[in-house]
Amino acid sequence: MNTKYIFITGGVASSLGKGIIASSLAKLLQARGLRVTIQKFDPYINIDPGTLNPYEHGECYVTEDGAETDLDLGHYERFLGVYTSKANNVTTGKIYHTVITKEREGAYLGKTVQIVPHITDEIKRRMLLLGRTGEYDVILTEIGGTIGDMESQPFVEAVRQLQWELPEEDTMSIHLTLIPYLSAAKELKTKPTQHSVQALQQGGVWPDVIVCRTEHPLSAELRRKIALFCNVRPGHVIQSIDAWSIYQVPLNMHEEHLDELAVRKLQIDNFATPDLSRWKEFLKRIKNPTHEVDIVLVGKYVELQDAYKSILEAFVHAGAANDCRVHVHTLQSENVYADNVAELLKGADGILVAPGFGERGLEGKVCAVRYAREKGIPFLGICLGMQMCVVEFARNVLGWADAASTEVNPQSGHPVICLMEDQKATTIKGGTMRLGAYSCQLEAGSLAAQLYGTTEISERHRHRYEFNSDYLEEFEKNGLKASGRNPETGLVEVVELPGHPFFIGSQFHPEYKSTPERPHPLFTGLVKAALEHRG
Repeated sequence: MNTKYIFITGGVASSLGKGIIASSLAKLLQARGLRVTIQKFDPYINIDPGTLNPYEHGECYVTEDGAETDLDLGHYERFLGVYTSKANNVTTGKIYHTVITKEREGAYLGKTVQIVPHITDEIKRRMLLLGRTGEYDVILTEIGGTIGDMESQPFVEAVRQLQWELPEEDTMSIHLTLIPYLSAAKELKTKPTQHSVQALQQGGVWPDVIVCRTEHPLSAELRRKIALFCNVRPGHVIQSIDAWSIYQVPLNMHEEHLDELAVRKLQIDNFATPDLSRWKEFLKRIKNPTHEVDIVLVGKYVELQDAYKSILEAFVHAGAANDCRVHVHTLQSENVYADNVAELLKGADGILVAPGFGERGLEGKVCAVRYAREKGIPFLGICLGMQMCVVEFARNVLGWADAASTEVNPQSGHPVICLMEDQKATTIKGGTMRLGAYSCQLEAGSLAAQLYGTTEISERHRHRYEFNSDYLEEFEKNGLKASGRNPETGLVEVVELPGHPFFIGSQFHPEYKSTPERPHPLFTGLVKAALEHRG
């Protein structure tokens, strides 16, 4: 069987959930026994989102091989339970960088370099790259942005060309659109969808299926109207009604027969009913838990929930594993001070200090760490959160009032967090941090080793600064233990406080590897400890 390609576009408005629809369809095809992956093509000119502020684009997701990618790749991995890679996220910036580099090398033999064919050829090459490995039966390609945007036009043209070049049964186009509801008229309106599909068709791409985001069910009459005016077959207009959880969407899409439409259009000889038993069991656990806990997330970007998307989803997974609903309360670290921290964190069953960069809000994080340490509240610090554990302990236990990270105070007399040695000569910001999966050796008998059930682990990183090992002996002598270290460099990866109910800081990002079917042990451990603290 040839590799099949499904292209997913969106219209009318952004943030309709193309990534969730792509993930849901991929999950259904995977449950039929097919080998599936998803890739995202983003129209912005940044090479990757690594230098973007989280307020601009949500969290930056990191893959095993060290790619800084769009947050939708996190959805892909969580739904499919398989890793993505650098090849799964392509931006306009990457496309143009490749083409311009080739032009400078003389690869085009003196020709005038143009959007068509040179840019579109490079887009097509990238779209087919994963399919040529022979590892997948179906490749889903999500096109970022909204149809009609100037930036996405070359991607739409590339899709048009591929649908012409590849056998008809090897490609499929799905268009996600919005059906707004006018409350005054008590009516769903289809005109925005008609305009969106017309704009897509003007680009030469005719959708095989239209998925309609809606707050209210679509009647059969409304579906027929959309099919008629958008030139799709009857029965190929399906609804994506607002769901109580993103993890419910695969079941909704199965009820709408989206996976059946896909295998029929692509002539895949596999009509087995998807095995979603484990997925349904997970949904039962998150919908009807026996217990509940309140976790406070202390961070710098709390105004935008997508800035901590993987962390929030990891709590959903950990809650299901503990038969517990986790209420995550976000707290802006800029608003936390020594004289109000007790009031702000009162009632917290657990505290997580989130990752981030820069000086803003750091002192609030230090205050939150101290409160968790002194009050015996279960605590997890991630990346910068772990570094603030170290700073707080140095100041308030070791008595080094000037202890700091050299990221914010290069002149500190006690630089307990410092720039990594291999970062000191780096001047380029994009893609130069310590990125991707690295191994870690956990100390036998430590809390971390108990949670993981092993002493050999591998986790993903995204940082430039590290624990300054010159001070390690003093920390350990006074109670803060380095329970996890990189076996090759000695870099401190995990710190913990023996005797505390639950106090762990991780330099790596555990949230990136949490999935519904494999919840992360640090998050499940924190939620379990929070339950015990609440009890």
